[in-house]
Amino acid sequence: MSSRLEKFDPPWYLLSPLLLLLPFNHLHFCGTSVGHLFHPPRMALSGSRSSSALIVVLSVLLMGINSADSQSAETIECTSQDTTFELRTGYVFTAPEEILDTRPDTLQLADCIETCRLNSSCSALNFETGLCVLFRTNAFDTPEALTKSQFPVYTIYAQRICLANASELCAQRSWAYEMVPSFEMSTFVRQKKQAATRRACMELCLNEQTFQCRSASFSATTGECSLSDMDRFSVTARSAYTNTPDVDYFETNCVDDPVKMCDFQRTEGRILKTVDAVFQDVETEEACKNLCLNANFRCHSFDFGDTGDKVCRLSHHSASSLSQIQDPYLEIPEATTHELTSCYNVTIDCRSSDMIVRVKTNRIFSGKLYAKERPNSCVTDVTRGLEFELRLGYQDLGCDVKQEGLGKFFTEVVIQHHDQIVTSQDVGLALRCSYQLQNYTLTSGLDLSVASRVPTIAEESTVVPGPTVVMKIAARQGGDIQTAQVGDPLSLFFEIQEPNSPYSIFVRELIATDGIDNSEILLIDSNGCPTDQEIMGPINVLNGTSKVLRAPFDAFKFPNSDVVQFKAIVTPCLPTCEPVQCDVQDYLGYHRKIESMGKRRRRRSDAASHDPHNLLVVQSIRIADKFQAVADASPAKTKTASTESEVAVLHNTDNVSQHHSNVPPCLNLLGLLMAGALFLVAQAVLIGAWAFIWQKRRQTKMAETTIESDRRFFSSTYANNAYATS
Repeated sequence: MSSRLEKFDPPWYLLSPLLLLLPFNHLHFCGTSVGHLFHPPRMALSGSRSSSALIVVLSVLLMGINSADSQSAETIECTSQDTTFELRTGYVFTAPEEILDTRPDTLQLADCIETCRLNSSCSALNFETGLCVLFRTNAFDTPEALTKSQFPVYTIYAQRICLANASELCAQRSWAYEMVPSFEMSTFVRQKKQAATRRACMELCLNEQTFQCRSASFSATTGECSLSDMDRFSVTARSAYTNTPDVDYFETNCVDDPVKMCDFQRTEGRILKTVDAVFQDVETEEACKNLCLNANFRCHSFDFGDTGDKVCRLSHHSASSLSQIQDPYLEIPEATTHELTSCYNVTIDCRSSDMIVRVKTNRIFSGKLYAKERPNSCVTDVTRGLEFELRLGYQDLGCDVKQEGLGKFFTEVVIQHHDQIVTSQDVGLALRCSYQLQNYTLTSGLDLSVASRVPTIAEESTVVPGPTVVMKIAARQGGDIQTAQVGDPLSLFFEIQEPNSPYSIFVRELIATDGIDNSEILLIDSNGCPTDQEIMGPINVLNGTSKVLRAPFDAFKFPNSDVVQFKAIVTPCLPTCEPVQCDVQDYLGYHRKIESMGKRRRRRSDAASHDPHNLLVVQSIRIADKFQAVADASPAKTKTASTESEVAVLHNTDNVSQHHSNVPPCLNLLGLLMAGALFLVAQAVLIGAWAFIWQKRRQTKMAETTIESDRRFFSSTYANNAYATS
């Protein structure tokens, strides 16, 4: 089966010089006006002159037809297997006279595309959730019919295209590319090539062998085709993309992203207006998430139960890919959209003298992969990568791989996003290699928690004349905490102790250290602005006054220490402190202005100890690691000739404990032992008291018995003596 996907329109201006030489007014060929066929300007042509003029025109016409055949040769020879589709989100095709079929109640984009694929007359389609419209023509034939969708809904437009080797390289996928007009990836370009058409540029990306091409940008004016191994989902920073006229951006749907160890970010209060697939009778949110991870397209978001009971909706879009769409979300206060953030596929190569752990992620990663016990000597630094690895030698003291037995080796590694501290985004892995027909197990998870038996260290402060200011670590809402986990919402509170103090305060140069080798990270700079908003947010006032300040953050730790110590410079001011304007970058890379209760100090050389108006406040908290495997985890097994490997995902130990025990996680073991000891002492005292009373009563009873016996004895003796006397 072959299909003609593009219409050739020979340029009339190539023929106009010859036509102007012919003094005839009308010329028809095969019943069709030449002027109508080629769309030239109206000309006064006459057909009453010599036949040689007709031969010239026919020759030119045949040359045009041959040219059309040569340019569309790959289109004519395209097989049905190499026929695929191209999407344009936010565009609608308007051609009522070319409508081939309308399919209401179509809940999946893949079903709409498949219906068009099976119909040889179908060239394009419009899809909205619940509606599929098929067309005989497409935007190649009538580009003026393709316009942007009108608010308040947006449509997904798809048209049939032919790509070489699409049947082999994009099998089981309904469409090959998503195209965004006037859009360009300005960074992360791996190769630049020349291409005659946009479709040729698509084929270059699809057939690239030296790297995995995820997106490309094609300039119609220069013919430049820029290939990249990144796309809008692997690079979320908006600075990587620019609006560029005459440049088309397209990203592939033919790559396989990692789908293991995935995290989803919850976005409250909104859901997408148009989605790719709707499933009914889905029992749980977890089942809906699994449908997304195992979809036959690159699913990046889902919502569950917001449009109906047990209704699961999937989309290949997220906030990262909808910046060009006007109001793509429907605002519903109780609704929640789950957007895919990061996934990790982890494999282990157990070799004769070492093990190599390889990590593949779906989002650009900058950080490091290191041995948990040797974060400085056994580490791989990663900069803007999607794949990275770490080699751990069995005899390498710098990596400290432990030998558990004959042919059994074990170690732990951490995937750390930040260069200095461990955050809730990080992943801990337990690696195990066993030889001689045994297996190695990879388990992953992160459970770093504050030990329940370690109370919060009392705050320390250096007080100078003026207000007394203390800093404490507490829960985000202000409640005192005894335990916490990495990722828990916490806050640093700065408070003036005197309730009637006339002073206000601002904070700057807030530093976190590990308490061991002076590793430190600057959280609030000298201007009072956060250095990394993902770690700590701006300093805010409470109760409308700057006498109490709060700096929100998620619990974190340093990889080589279980202590996090905070130090900050606090400066009082009268009557109030003015906030500073900070320029920060949000999750999607947008820059915005925020206010923070800080102020630039006048002279950089002024130290806190030399300025009598500055206060140095210190606070510490102890955090402990808990990288533990789950006993009932179900690993995925892979067998080779000499080894058997297992890959299993570690769950949070708190979640595991909830499934296996009802004992509160904050139970104090020392308190339990003391209570048991007191109970035993109380039992011993009771037993001793009872024994003493029983012994006393026994002695009293024996004494009474002896007296009674003596009385009877003396009475009997007296009676006998009296009888003898008488």
